[in-house]
Amino acid sequence: MQERLLIVDDEQGMRNLLSIMLRKQGYLVHLAGSGEEALKKLSNDVYDLIISDISMPGIDGIGVLRRVQELVPEVPTIIITAYASTESAIEALKLGAYDYIVKPFDVEEFKIIISNALERKRLERENQYLRKELHDQYSFEGFVGKSQKMKEIFSLVERVSGTNSTIFVSGESGTGKELIARAIHYNSQRKEKPFVSINCGALPDPLLESELFGHMKGSFTGAVTAKKGLFEVADGGTLFLDEIGETSPAMQIKLLRVLQERKIRRVGGTEEFEIDVRVIVATNQDLEALVEQRKFREDLFYRINVIQIEMPPLRDKTEDIPDLVRHFLDKYNQQVGKKVEGFTQEVVDCLLRYHWPGNVRELENTIERAVALETSSNIQMESISENIRKNGKGKTEFPASLPSSGVNLEVHLEGLRARFMLEALDRVNGVQSRAAELLGMSFRSFRYFAKKYNIFGDPAIRADL
Repeated sequence: MQERLLIVDDEQGMRNLLSIMLRKQGYLVHLAGSGEEALKKLSNDVYDLIISDISMPGIDGIGVLRRVQELVPEVPTIIITAYASTESAIEALKLGAYDYIVKPFDVEEFKIIISNALERKRLERENQYLRKELHDQYSFEGFVGKSQKMKEIFSLVERVSGTNSTIFVSGESGTGKELIARAIHYNSQRKEKPFVSINCGALPDPLLESELFGHMKGSFTGAVTAKKGLFEVADGGTLFLDEIGETSPAMQIKLLRVLQERKIRRVGGTEEFEIDVRVIVATNQDLEALVEQRKFREDLFYRINVIQIEMPPLRDKTEDIPDLVRHFLDKYNQQVGKKVEGFTQEVVDCLLRYHWPGNVRELENTIERAVALETSSNIQMESISENIRKNGKGKTEFPASLPSSGVNLEVHLEGLRARFMLEALDRVNGVQSRAAELLGMSFRSFRYFAKKYNIFGDPAIRADL
C-alpha cells in the first residue's frame, strides 16, 4: 500500500518541487498551501507523514504541529526551516516533531529523513500490534482449561498481578510455569516494560553471575566490553528465574542479597545500582525438601516463597485435555496451512488414557506431530507416536464405587456416553435414528454428541441424514 504524505507550504514552487520528488519515490502526495488548509485536510483524511514549512502567514508550522499532536500524535511531522529560524525548529522538536531540515536542503538527505520517519511509524505500529497480541495471548480469557484446579489458579493469578510481590511457581516440567509468569507480567502495571527470563540451571556460576548482574570491561578473560545484566535489562519490568533450585549455594547468597536490598553490582565493579524489578521464580524440584537436605538456603526460600502458585500435572486435570487438544489443533492447522477437522474416537480415548509425563508440553508436541503427518480430515492413530499408542491402550475403566482418591466424573461420563453410542450404532448397522431410540435420546441430541465425539470420522459408520 502506498504511503500518503501531506506537504504544507505557502510557496507553490516548493510544493511542486517536493511533490515531483516524492511521487517519483512512490508516495501518494497531497498538497496544502496554508496551515488552515492543512488542518482542514487533517480533519477529513488520513496521512502517514506530514511535511510542513515552519514560516507561513496565518497558522504557521508550529500551529500545524500542535494540532497534529492533538489529533494524530502517532503521525510523524518533519519541519522545513530557513537557517535564521533554527530556534523555532528546535522548539518544534520539543513539541514532538520527528526532525527538521534547513533550506536549502540536500535532496538525498531529505529522502533518507522521510524514509526513516516512515520506518519508525511502521515499527511503532508493529509494536502496538505485538503488545496487543501479547495482551490477548496472556489475558485470563485466553487461558485454556476449565478444571477446578485451573480456575483456582487463574483466580489467584488475577489477584496477584496487581501486586509487586515475589511469586514462586512450582510444578513438574511442561506444566506451563513460564506461561503463568508471563500472564502475571502482561496483566500487571509493568506490562509496558520488559519481561526477561533465564534458565538458572543452564549456565555455570560465573556465566550466570555475569548474565544476571552484568560485568565491567576486563573483569574476566573475554570481557572486552562492559555489559548490562538481566536485572538491569528488566528494570521496571519482570525477571523470571526458571529452575532456581539448580543454583549453587554461592549464587543463592547473591540472589538473596539482591532481593533484600534491591541493588546490584556488576562483576568487577564497585558501583551499586538500584533496581525496580518484580521477580518471579520457578522450579520443578521440591524446594522444601532441598532446604531440609541443606541444598537450598532456608532464608532464600522464605524470601521467594511470598506467594506460591502450584501448577498441577496434566494427569490430575484430564478434563482439560479436550479443550487443550482443540486449541493445539487450531494452532498447528494455522501454522502449517492444513484443515484437519478433528480426531477419531480411538485417538480421543487414547489421549485421555495416556498418563502424560511431559504434561501440556508433551501434549502440544503430540498434536503438532499429528497435524504434520495426517493426510486425512481427522487425526488417525497412525499419526500418534508409538509410545503414546502403546501406553494409551485398553478400555477406560469405570469404577463400580467411588474410589478413595476420587474420580473425574465428567471424563468418565463422556467416555461412557461415547462408548454406548458406538455400540448402539454397531447394533443397528449405523442408523442414527434407531441408535438414538435404543439410548432414549432425541435424534437431535444424538446428532449433537456424534459430532462432538467425531463418531462419523469412522467411514464404516453410516449417517442417515
